[in-house]
Amino acid sequence: MEKLIALYREWSGEEPALTEKLPGAGSNRQYYRLHAADGTTVVGCIGTSRDENHAFVYLARHFTRRRLPVPRVLAVSDDELRYLQTDLGSTSLFDAIRGGREAGGRYTLKEQQLLKRTIRELPNIQIRGARELDFTNCYPQPAFDQDSVLFDLNYFKYCFLKATELDFHELKLEADFRLLAKDLTQAGDEQCFLYRDFQARNVMLDRDGAPFFIDFQGGRRGPYYYDLASFLWQASARYPHKLRRELVYEYYNALKQFTEVPSSHHFVARLRLFVLFRLLQVLGAYGFRGYFERKQHFIDSIPPAIENMRELLASATLPYPYLTQLLNKLCALPQFQRIELAASRADGYKTTERNPYKAHPLDGPATFSKYDAQGPLVVRVYSFSYRKGIPDDESGNGGGYVFDCRSTHNPGRYEPYKKLTGLDEPVIRFLEDDGEILTFLESVYRLADAHVRRYIQRGFTSLMFSFGCTGGQHRSVYSAQHLAEHLHRKFGIEVRICHREQGITQTLR
Repeated sequence: MEKLIALYREWSGEEPALTEKLPGAGSNRQYYRLHAADGTTVVGCIGTSRDENHAFVYLARHFTRRRLPVPRVLAVSDDELRYLQTDLGSTSLFDAIRGGREAGGRYTLKEQQLLKRTIRELPNIQIRGARELDFTNCYPQPAFDQDSVLFDLNYFKYCFLKATELDFHELKLEADFRLLAKDLTQAGDEQCFLYRDFQARNVMLDRDGAPFFIDFQGGRRGPYYYDLASFLWQASARYPHKLRRELVYEYYNALKQFTEVPSSHHFVARLRLFVLFRLLQVLGAYGFRGYFERKQHFIDSIPPAIENMRELLASATLPYPYLTQLLNKLCALPQFQRIELAASRADGYKTTERNPYKAHPLDGPATFSKYDAQGPLVVRVYSFSYRKGIPDDESGNGGGYVFDCRSTHNPGRYEPYKKLTGLDEPVIRFLEDDGEILTFLESVYRLADAHVRRYIQRGFTSLMFSFGCTGGQHRSVYSAQHLAEHLHRKFGIEVRICHREQGITQTLR
């Protein structure tokens, strides 16, 4: 620490008025914010690897010359184990989108715009950043190649797959691994600056929300697909499919401004291979840190990664038959079903695409039978029209929460939506793009979560939520359906939905 202070004194000509240690990251580097007497600040870094620090300093200075949004290196010690850089503040993209992540992937319009602004900036550092860059300065290697791919794939095999005790044919798996490694490194892909650790934690936001990139010292030459897959399929981010698709579109259009791009069909096909590789790589890391180092955070991160793998396997036919067969068996293992249920109750991680959702009316009137008061908690969620009155609580316990949706923008005022309901994709898109309903539901979720959690603790058996709007067709239906799915995912409880004016009932068991 004294040597970092000495470097600051040599650079600024004075002692720092205040020194504060910043929260640690995933590496063994230590960061400090150094305050001058006039209130200005810089960030100091103490590293343990000269080669790693050298890579960062070289890349930062190169990117600065290219006028890219990165911190500027101010001073470096002779042994390159310490350096000073400009202070980009304390707000990371990861912190700025925390609300959407903790809401199970329901990102507000503001959060979505921050993500889109960031993903549009990525090709800038990938393509322009690679121009005149001497990749021999990169750490720990200059390029993404088959050896590095096979290393990560074997990391998955030994640190995750073998730990599950799932039987597999090792020679067949190795053959598919070699084929995947060859496909990922085939000639013809644009060779750019591959950030490698491109994630929301490594993006800082200025006061205007403009993104700045940090922690790129592991970068190297490689294809641009890797960073996109790394960012959008990060397990903890919980990006819903619709938002992820929009971000891929934003990136693809931004990439066109910097280089020639393949057709969208070819681009998506190549991207799928990198998504597969990235998921295998992540599971290998989680397996080592969770199963072997016994760090609970990484064990808790496995279920959303497995869910991402399930979505990939369901969305496309991959050209690796044995690996695909093995991954399907892996995703179906009982221990991951149990882990998934426990995690969904604790964190509500699982998200679903907001596709057209058509619940089917059951025979008979849209109502629920009386609940047996000796069972576990059952939540009933209604949508209704205020013109026809608030629904009765048939449990005999008296009504629960009633929320008025009429303060939000009403799609029923517009002709294209008059014959649709809050279960139809055009209405869902209207409401979510407008954003008022999302803000409304954020408050509802907080209140409902606390109430359900307390009811479970106290052994209560029945709780009711009702959402009313003018006609019981758009806003109330959307809100009721989304609260029901949210509670079912988060707590694993039975939720019974009744869209009264639409004659639709559904039970989430």
